[in-house]
Amino acid sequence: MSDREGFGGDDEHTLPKATVYKLISEMLPEDLSCSKDTKEIIVDCCVEWIKLISAQSNTVCEESSKKTISPEHVLEALKQLGFEGFLTEVDESHSEFKQSQKDRQRNQPDTNGMTPEELQRLQEQLFASSQARLAATE
Repeated sequence: MSDREGFGGDDEHTLPKATVYKLISEMLPEDLSCSKDTKEIIVDCCVEWIKLISAQSNTVCEESSKKTISPEHVLEALKQLGFEGFLTEVDESHSEFKQSQKDRQRNQPDTNGMTPEELQRLQEQLFASSQARLAATE
């Protein structure tokens, strides 16, 4: 058994190390660096913090007789665990996410007013044409 087993070493409960390492590097002043061991400990701490918030959010969710954890459950979990200092930033991040979802447009291909049946026939014709060209080159 390695020294690190049981502390964030579970493949099911981990974070992409390269991404976390990059975030660490970006947040440190240019004249500082972290050893690999230090970065691994930070990753492990992040995993444990996420587990803590997730477990408390689940408890809040269950106490409100819900089956799906909502952003409000996460905010309440942060309060209960004494992380009030994160509430504003988390709430703002959630608002930005909701707005980005509203702003995102699902780009539908331009069908030039064709019906689904006409599109299906055109697709079948294109497939047949492509197969004929392929057969001719063999």
